[in-house]
Order: sequence, then structure tokens, then C-alpha cells
Amino acid sequence: MCSPHEKYYGMILEITQDEEVSGLWTKIMGYIIFHNTLGDYLITLAIFVVGSLVLRSFKKLLLIKLRRWAERTNKDFLAFLLKSSEQNLLPLIYVGVFYVSLYRLNLSPLWTNIANHVSLSLTVIFSIRFILALFSRGLEYYFQKPETDSSKRYIFIIISKILTFVVWALTVVILLDNLGVQISALVTGLGIGGIAIALASQVLLSDLFNYFTIYIDRPFEIGDYIVIDSFSGTVENIGLKTTRLRSLTGEELIFSNTDLTSSRLRNYKRMFRRRISFSLRVSYQTEATLVKEIPQILAGIITSMPDTELNRSHFSGFGDYGLNFDVVYYVLTRDYIAYMDIQEQINLKIIDEFSKRGINFTYPTQTLYVKNG
Repeated sequence: MCSPHEKYYGMILEITQDEEVSGLWTKIMGYIIFHNTLGDYLITLAIFVVGSLVLRSFKKLLLIKLRRWAERTNKDFLAFLLKSSEQNLLPLIYVGVFYVSLYRLNLSPLWTNIANHVSLSLTVIFSIRFILALFSRGLEYYFQKPETDSSKRYIFIIISKILTFVVWALTVVILLDNLGVQISALVTGLGIGGIAIALASQVLLSDLFNYFTIYIDRPFEIGDYIVIDSFSGTVENIGLKTTRLRSLTGEELIFSNTDLTSSRLRNYKRMFRRRISFSLRVSYQTEATLVKEIPQILAGIITSMPDTELNRSHFSGFGDYGLNFDVVYYVLTRDYIAYMDIQEQINLKIIDEFSKRGINFTYPTQTLYVKNG
């Protein structure tokens, strides 16, 4: 057994060893590296690690589960919002945790500026990404509805890309200016380069701008039957540079958007009724009573047809080869086949009615009178 004196000296030895370990730990933690103690670095690392673990747990336990639930229940906008937050806002919070953890360190002015600029740049980048995602989602909701035709969906792609390019270009310029970069020379160079590119691609840009003109003014849409000069066809596609038509004979007609906007065109789909006029000629040997009846006969035939509206029917004058009659009426449909069917029935009825009354059509003839000398 140990004596009381031995126990006492043992306790003193243990206390001395603990003090030595504590002093060594304090000395290690107080070791200075680049104006900061090792303890400060460890605390900074601990803050960042703990913050990152909390955010990671939040992402797994809440964000991902909420997004999957929204996808299962067809809550599209909520699912998009959660996914966009996971991709943009969560990294933004990581940047915030990193920036806060650095506050404990005594950094040199150079490293302080670097940390500030990096944090600001990342904050701006992720914020812009989130805002652009929301804006693109709004455009997509407006332009990508099932009832929206494909020509209008092009505008979503173009607006989205142009807006994205402009916003990111402005963001880069602002960030460079914030970093102290002299951007005046850069902007001047970009301006000169832009002018050169614009001159080189003048035709392409003209077609692109005329595409927007067609979309905004809407002189025609997909499915319209239009006539341009001596060409005609049904519009099948309105592209960024060209518009494609399908002619009645089956071939594809391709026009640049600039040609279409600078040409006079006729859009038959906008026609709500078709005005028809025709003339016919009867023999000079027709009796006067029948001549008086012919306008009423023609008017009766027109009014007996469905989807027609009579405008006028007249004995218009004396021709070289016979008596002239003019008829004007409207077909109350834009369908060309329906118009031809109606005109065919009218022609057949005219032949029947004239045959019943003995009225003869005339045709170019020449009568020679020979006088005996």
C-alpha cells in the first residue's frame, strides 16, 4: 500500500502534467499564421462546416421532399420554385455562411477585398440566375399553352435568349466596374465590333426584325392562304429568317421574311365572303319579252342557292356578238371548293332554264352580206 506522502506527491505530479498539456494546447492554439491564431482558423472552419451541414440537412429533409411531393401532386409552379431555390438560393446561403465565417479572421486589405468581391460576385450571379429562371417560367407559361401555335412559341425562345444575353452582359460589365476594371475602352471596342457584325449580318438581322414585325402585326398566321405576286399557298411555318408556304400543286414555296413584309399580299383566310361576278351573252335573235325576263331568271337562280347573297343582275348592254348580261353575287364562305361547287350548280341551272325557254347563247361569229353586182 502507498503511504499518504506517496499519494500526495502523485496528485501533485498529475496536476503538473495536466497543466503542461493545457499549456501546450494553449500554445498550439495561439500559434499565429498570417496574423491569425490557429484557433481562429479552426473556429472559422467549424462555423463553415456546421453551417454547411445544417444547410445540407435542410436540403435533404425539407427541400427535396417538398419538391418530390409537388411533382407527384402536379403542382408544377411549386415544384419549379423549389427546384430553382435549390439550384440558386441554397448556394447563395452557402456563400453567406462562408462570408460570415471569415469575419472572425484578421485578413489583410488585399484578402479582404478578394473575399468581398468574390462574395458579391457569387451573390449577384445566383440572384440573377434565380430572377431569370422566374421570368423564363412566366414567358413559358404564357407562350407554351396547348392552344398556342408553333409560330408564337418561337417568340418565347427568342425573347428568353435575348433577355438572358442582355442581362448577363450588363451583369459582367457592372461586376468588372465594381472590380475596378476600366470598362470604357472595353465598351468602345464592343461597340465597334457590334457595328462590324451588324453590317456583316445585315440581311440576317433584317429577316429577324421582320419576323418580329410579322408576329406583332400578324398580316398572316399558320394555316392562312395567301397570295404574293404570282405565287400562292398555305402558310406552313413562320421561321426566324424564312416563311414556308405549300402551294396548291404541292411544292413548297420559301420566302424571306423581308420579302413578305415588303410585298403586297392577299390573305384569303381573312376573307369572310367572296365577291363573284360573271357575264354571259345571248343571241340577238332572242325575243324582247325573254330579254326582259333574263335578269329575273338569273337572280332567282342565285337566291335559290345556299350560302349566297345576290348583289345585282342586269342587262348590261349590246355586244359585238350578242346581248350582254352581268351578275354580281357573294358566296358567304371563304372555302374555295365550296365556292366552285356553288358556281357549278349556278351554271347548270342557267343552262336548264335557258333550254326550257329556248334562249340561245351566242359566241363570236361573223356574218358576211354579199351584194350581187
